[in-house]
Amino acid sequence: MSGGPPVVMRLVASAYCVAERAGAIVRKVLHSGDLGIVEKTGANDLQTLADRLAQQSICASLSKRFPKITIIGEEDLPSEEVREDLIETGQAEEIFQKTCPAEFTDVKEEELVVWVDPLDGTKEYTEASRHLHLHTQPRAPLTRSDTPPLHTAALWLLDNVTVLIGIAHRGQAIAGVINQPFYNYQLGADAVLGRTIWGVLGLGAFGFELKEVPGDRRIVTTTRSHSNKVVTACVDAMEPHEVVRVGGAGNKIIQLIEGKASAYVFASPGCKKWDTCGPEAILHAVGGKLTDVHGNPYRYEADVKHMNSAGVLATLRNHQYYTSRVPPSVLQALM
Repeated sequence: MSGGPPVVMRLVASAYCVAERAGAIVRKVLHSGDLGIVEKTGANDLQTLADRLAQQSICASLSKRFPKITIIGEEDLPSEEVREDLIETGQAEEIFQKTCPAEFTDVKEEELVVWVDPLDGTKEYTEASRHLHLHTQPRAPLTRSDTPPLHTAALWLLDNVTVLIGIAHRGQAIAGVINQPFYNYQLGADAVLGRTIWGVLGLGAFGFELKEVPGDRRIVTTTRSHSNKVVTACVDAMEPHEVVRVGGAGNKIIQLIEGKASAYVFASPGCKKWDTCGPEAILHAVGGKLTDVHGNPYRYEADVKHMNSAGVLATLRNHQYYTSRVPPSVLQALM
């Protein structure tokens, strides 16, 4: 595509539309009431039909347009023909209005690694579904947003759900897309649900309003369902004024960039590269930082281990304060 936008910008523009298609799939499966849940490693590690279909859609759509990129998805799925209605061919034209950062203009397609979490916050997604289908008829008419009327007990759970696409070059997270399928649910049954946030290192991040927690406040966001003594000890050591326990790595990074939390602290090896690549790129694009609890960056080459074995520590500002507060016992536990 000589003379056209650089491949990085074309890939982000495609990933934007692909993430929106995946978000629509996530909403549609929730509405159906048939989540097709299977346990992977236990009750806190679930896979749903939405995970499977969304990953098929993302991977097939991107590999069709960019056959030389490496794509690594969370779900271990059998190789099979992907339904035509899952393929997304659109590209977000607004992204082509931006100028590609100079350091990425000559990047080749085969140098890029894409990390995909088709449904981050699966546990909360399944809990929300149980609430919803206790209070709605499975065959109720669709709203404009392909979602049944939402019962209040389930609303906040859907905040946790995101679709994550991260783009890495030479081991560094350089671009990311986060789709929130249920964003805007507060506006009622006629609301058009969903939003997509995107960012490129050196360019900035878009689709949200950047806010910060007031400087005299420390609000820590951490895991809702994967806590233990080490996680708690690390959170306590930050001396937070408030602790917010929610699901989903993507959701926690959104909290940082929208001024709802000062730091995302997770002193455990539960997080994976597909959880952090896209969100990290967006956070770094607005001046934030994501590392392990030792303050070391994560790498995203195609051959790295998938587990973020030394935990996650992410901030919009003052990263040094939070890394300095990690207790020696926690550092030792996550060597």
